[in-house]
Amino acid sequence: MREGRREKEEGGTALRTALGPHHPAPVPLLPSLAVRRLGLTPYDAAYDDMRRFTASRTPATPDELWFLQHPPVYTLGQAGKDEHLLRATAIPVRRVDRGGQITYHGPGQVVLYTLIDLRRRGLTVKRLVGLLEQAVIELLGSRGVTGERRAGAPGVYVDGAKIAALGLRVRGGASYHGLALNVDLDLAPYADINPCGYEGLTVTRLADLGVREGPEVVGDALVAALERLLEAEA
Repeated sequence: MREGRREKEEGGTALRTALGPHHPAPVPLLPSLAVRRLGLTPYDAAYDDMRRFTASRTPATPDELWFLQHPPVYTLGQAGKDEHLLRATAIPVRRVDRGGQITYHGPGQVVLYTLIDLRRRGLTVKRLVGLLEQAVIELLGSRGVTGERRAGAPGVYVDGAKIAALGLRVRGGASYHGLALNVDLDLAPYADINPCGYEGLTVTRLADLGVREGPEVVGDALVAALERLLEAEA
């Protein structure tokens, strides 16, 4: 076995030990960046895990990207207003510590959590938001869809409809939470909220824009796009 391969395998073992047996081993993308593909994961479990991961970081902890989907759930940011949930439904509501207002997660949506040491990479929160938006815009462009930013309203839009929502939290110079990109999820639950706190904001998904790829394919492409952008910043 070559020495480089042995080091990678030993690094994966250390991460599995630190985060417990229920997480699949991360796949190294860069020496300081790994991706975990976690499939359909309950929101509460992912939320607790990323808070625990961030709280236990050391200066040597590799950065990670978590690619997953959630069962139906509304999440309300730490400054979120209850009035943006227009009516009670069977979908659970979770108040969490990210920025932003209310959004919806469900199967068919790619969620990408960015557990990144911003200080180590020399990134500001604003710059990370810009990189996340750019990754989505590049992914859309590669599929013939034009994505746009909107001043003062983080996320990515297509013809005025929101297709990707962003929300972050930074603790000790490290980020968690991330972005959600609508692929082929059911959009009906958005009718019961003001998405991201904007009354009348329309939302869209890749399936309605002629893109027939599923969340797994789109998620892998999104991870690759963000990895390229982060590498360019190094």
